[in-house]
Amino acid sequence: MPDFTRLYKRKGINMKDNDFEIIKTIGENGEEVELKLLDIVNVNDVDYALLLPLDADIDNEEECEIVLMRLKQDDSDYIFETIEDEDEFELVSQAIIEDESND
Repeated sequence: MPDFTRLYKRKGINMKDNDFEIIKTIGENGEEVELKLLDIVNVNDVDYALLLPLDADIDNEEECEIVLMRLKQDDSDYIFETIEDEDEFELVSQAIIEDESND
């Protein structure tokens, strides 16, 4: 899995910043999870969100993991979907890495 945490630190984004939008969603076990919305990227006309768990220890890169989710709009609400397909995940990951390396 690509190391988006290291990538965003190199880009100079302060992930401790409180100005990020906070997203609340339901986790795999039915619990409420709060995430910082770091970025939205578009790959092949589909939006994807890069999210950081609010309680992540960003000083510990091994424990800090940025989450990549598909983003869909349903009327006025946004729905965050887990990317189950490995090929889709790899395609989006590579597009993000290539885009960041071009900056």
